[in-house]
Amino acid sequence: MAADSTRRDFLKLSALGLTAMVGARPDLLAAELFPAIQTWVTNAKAQFAKGQTLRWRSGSPTGAAITLDPARKQQEILGFGAAFTDASCYMFNQLPESTRERLFHELFHPSEMGLSIGRTCIGASDYSTEAYTFDDGDPDPDLKRFSIAHDRTYILPMLRQARAVNPDLFLFSSPWSPPGWMKTGGSVLGGSMRKAFFSSYAAYLLKFLNAYREEGVPIEAITVQNEVDADQNGRMPACLWGQEYEIEFVRDHLGPLLEANHAGTKIWILDHNYNLWGRVMDELDDPGLRQYANAVAWHGYAGNVESIAKVHAAYPAVGMHWTEGGPDYTSPDYATDWAKWSKTFTGALRNWCQSVTGWNLALDEKGRPNIGPFPCGGLVTIDSQSKEITRSGQYHAMAHYSRCIQRGAHRFKSEGAVAGVDHVAFENPNGKKVLVVTNSGPGRTVKLRLGELVTNLVCDENSVTTALW
Repeated sequence: MAADSTRRDFLKLSALGLTAMVGARPDLLAAELFPAIQTWVTNAKAQFAKGQTLRWRSGSPTGAAITLDPARKQQEILGFGAAFTDASCYMFNQLPESTRERLFHELFHPSEMGLSIGRTCIGASDYSTEAYTFDDGDPDPDLKRFSIAHDRTYILPMLRQARAVNPDLFLFSSPWSPPGWMKTGGSVLGGSMRKAFFSSYAAYLLKFLNAYREEGVPIEAITVQNEVDADQNGRMPACLWGQEYEIEFVRDHLGPLLEANHAGTKIWILDHNYNLWGRVMDELDDPGLRQYANAVAWHGYAGNVESIAKVHAAYPAVGMHWTEGGPDYTSPDYATDWAKWSKTFTGALRNWCQSVTGWNLALDEKGRPNIGPFPCGGLVTIDSQSKEITRSGQYHAMAHYSRCIQRGAHRFKSEGAVAGVDHVAFENPNGKKVLVVTNSGPGRTVKLRLGELVTNLVCDENSVTTALW
C-alpha cells in the first residue's frame, strides 16, 4: 500500500476513535487497520447462526445506505424478556427438573439468550389456571384476608429459579384486576375501579411487593393496571381506569405510599396501546403524577409506534417501555415470523423504548392454560403430553437483541431508508457496536456507512442479521 494512502486511512480511523485498536503504525495493511464485523443470521435455513465476517474499508457507498453515527447517543437499554404469567409458570413446573434447568439456562443465562426482564402478574391474568386475586370474597378494606398462597405453589419457585440463573433479572408487575369487591359489578371479570377503595388498593399493592420481597423475589417496577382502557366484555380479569382515576391514584395514594414504605419501586403508567398516547400526555401534564411515575408502558396491539416518540419529545426525562405483544399459535407462520417480530422490536427501540417484553414465556400447543378469549402462543411451546419444547418466530427474533445488546447499552443514530429493511444500532458498555438489520422482503445487499468507512451486508429473504464489531 502506498504511504499516502495508508496515512489517509489512519487519519480516518483517528476521527472514528479506532486507532487505539491498531496503534499508530503507518505500515499496517488495510485489513489490519479496519476492524472485523461478526454477524449472526436467522433465515429459512438456520436460526441465529454464525454468518459472514465483514470488514470496514475506506470508501463512499453509492445509492441507498444505512449510515451509522455512534457519537449521537440516544436512550439507555434496560433489557429484553417476556412474561412469567401463571400459565407460563404452570407449564415450566410441568417439566422434568433436568429439562427445566436446561431450558432456563438457555433462556436466562447471560451466555445464552440472556433474557434480563420479566413481567409478573399481580393475581390472575387471562393466561392463568383460574381467576383469583390476593383478597377474594366479601369487602375487606383492611386487607385482613390478604394472601399470596396461590403464587407459592409454582409461580414464586419459577421466579426464584430464573433469578438464580440470571441474578440481574429485572422484574416488573402488572395487575389485571383489583379484588372484585373494589370494583363496580363485584367481579374480577371486567368492570371498573371504585374510588372509594383507592387507599385499600394502594395498601394491597404494597402488601404484594412486601410479600414477594420476603419470598426472595423483589419487584423493581409496577404498573397500575394492565390495559387501563379495556374490560374485555367480562370474559377475563380486567378493569377500566379513567385517566383522572389513574392520575389521582398514583398522585395521592400509591405514589406517596411507595415512597414512604418501599423506596426504589418504580411506577409505570398506562400499560396499554400506542393509540392512547394523548391520554399519556394528559396524565404527564400533572406534575403530581410525574413526581411518582417515571415511565410509560406500551402495548403494540393498536395505533402507531411513532406515537411513543411524540410523548418522548414532550417529556424526554420519562422512560418508555414496550411491555406486551405475543404471537398467535394458530398462525401458519408462528414458528417463522421472526422478521415481523424483529421489525416490531426495532420500531419500539427506534421510538425510545428502553426495554422490550413479550407476552407469555411458555404455553402449551393450544395456547393454554387460558381463561381468556385470545389464541396467544408462548415465546416457547411446551407440548402438554410429550413435554417437547419448540420455539416461536418471536423467540428467534428476540435472540438477535437479547444475546448481543447488554444492559446499559445506548442506542445510537442509524439513518437511511432502504425499502423493506429496518435497522437499529447500539453501543454496549464495553464499547462494542451492535446493528440489527431486518429484511422483510427478497434477498438483497445492504450498504453500511460508518464515517468514511463502508461495507456491504448480504441479507437473505425474510431474515434478521445482527452485526457486532
